[in-house]
Amino acid sequence: MIKYILLMAITTYLIRMLPLTLFQKEIKNKYVKRVLYYTPYACLTAMTVPAIFYCTSSVLSALIGFAVALVLGYKKKSLPVVAVFACVAVFLVERLMGL
Repeated sequence: MIKYILLMAITTYLIRMLPLTLFQKEIKNKYVKRVLYYTPYACLTAMTVPAIFYCTSSVLSALIGFAVALVLGYKKKSLPVVAVFACVAVFLVERLMGL
């Protein structure tokens, strides 16, 4: 168990340390800057969206929760507000479907 924790600690450290040591000059290429700027958003989306559709008991409740989250996010609500309302929407839809 401790070997896995150490391996993950080293991997995490290398991922964070290598860019700092390899890229010491300012990056001037606009394309590279744009790619580096949007990479965290793309990774977060790739991890989150599939989980949305597989964590509920039906796709319909997932779609409604996702729609609620998109609308509230578009209206620039805070993350806790979006998360709570999306969860409440999923809960209510699943309760209504269970009747």
